[in-house]
Amino acid sequence: MRISRTLAVLTTVILTSATAQAAEITGDELKKALQENPNILIEAIKANRKAVFDIINQTGLEEQARAQREAEETGRQAYEDAFKNPFKPAIDNKTRIRGNKDAKYTLVEYSDFQCPYCASAYPTVEELRKRHGNDLRFIYKHLPLPFHTQAMPAAQWLEAVAIQSPEKAWKFHDILFKNQDKLGIDFFKKTAKDLGVDVERCEKDAESQAVKDRIAADIEEAKQFGFNGTPGFLLNGIPVKGAYPIEYFEDVIKKLAATKAN
Repeated sequence: MRISRTLAVLTTVILTSATAQAAEITGDELKKALQENPNILIEAIKANRKAVFDIINQTGLEEQARAQREAEETGRQAYEDAFKNPFKPAIDNKTRIRGNKDAKYTLVEYSDFQCPYCASAYPTVEELRKRHGNDLRFIYKHLPLPFHTQAMPAAQWLEAVAIQSPEKAWKFHDILFKNQDKLGIDFFKKTAKDLGVDVERCEKDAESQAVKDRIAADIEEAKQFGFNGTPGFLLNGIPVKGAYPIEYFEDVIKKLAATKAN
């Protein structure tokens, strides 16, 4: 709320009411009255409490609406600008890619295995992969949040499994999101064993500097792109912050296709 503007309106209304004999109060007169009689405003507020509350409430609502309009306009502008200057995540021959490596659409997710919003986004990603088949490839990157105690260990175990088998790492990824309530070292060990990977090696690799560096690189990249919460996505470099419904992603794909056609 813009306090100075609110007080100016409020003071004018109160003093006009308090000095009904005056047809108008100019700015100079208002300023002089307050300087000479500072208690006038306090007394007037006490005498007109309901009017004061109504004015403050209405001004607050107007300010909220203005701020929301500005935020929406800023968001729209940022969305349009993203198609002109899309982000470019690090993707190389060591990057785990799910799907066709030469797909025309690349969906990168920055995620946290313990985040409930990421779990709700998981079926959306799977449905997108199903709908678009060879036209869409998926890349999972880590953004474990510090207040999720199992998020970092889960990320480390995923990377440890991937060292032995990238394909089994994707299965590990799926199982974790489908069993968020079971996350913990015992569950990681059991899942790795069920997938047929060397559990003792996973334990060592999960604590290795190479694994920690890989996760740290993902976290740093996510922050560079403005992702502070999870999930965050890049669809051909277009940022999507949050677990949006599948229709939102489809709209981005349609716009990408239209932009390329032009």
